[in-house]
Amino acid sequence: MSVAFAKEESAEAASETILPARPISDRINLVTEAGLEMLRDELARARQALEAASALEDINERRRQSAVPVRDVTYYAERVRTAQLMPVPTSNEMIAFGHTVTFARDDGRTQTFRIVGEDEANPAQASISHGSPVAIALIGKAVGDVVQLGPRELEILSIS
Repeated sequence: MSVAFAKEESAEAASETILPARPISDRINLVTEAGLEMLRDELARARQALEAASALEDINERRRQSAVPVRDVTYYAERVRTAQLMPVPTSNEMIAFGHTVTFARDDGRTQTFRIVGEDEANPAQASISHGSPVAIALIGKAVGDVVQLGPRELEILSIS
């Protein structure tokens, strides 16, 4: 194998291993207890994947296999470092981080979501980020309040 080919392969492998950083929101990193545990678990998984990739003999394959874990370790380490664990709400009078809220939309639909941290939010599993437009509109409101969300209205039915 020529040296030129080896260098070309190394340059090609190096370009494949430079991934852009995962974006980190400029919002405060509020988390629930479950959210903090999830961040720590993801960090541990990323570190484990990086260790496995680092054990590979082939330098080019090591670089390729390390790219995602390196990016993820950086991201999750920062998210764990900046996490602010929020206590479970003690009152259900006003909507706050950690509450589960049921509201009626003006189109007749009723929805229920829990307000959680950005990394643990999953609307398909009935959780939304505290920074989402819906959560921003709801936080600080009480049962019976009607909030405007763009052209739509939401009436708060329950807080738990």
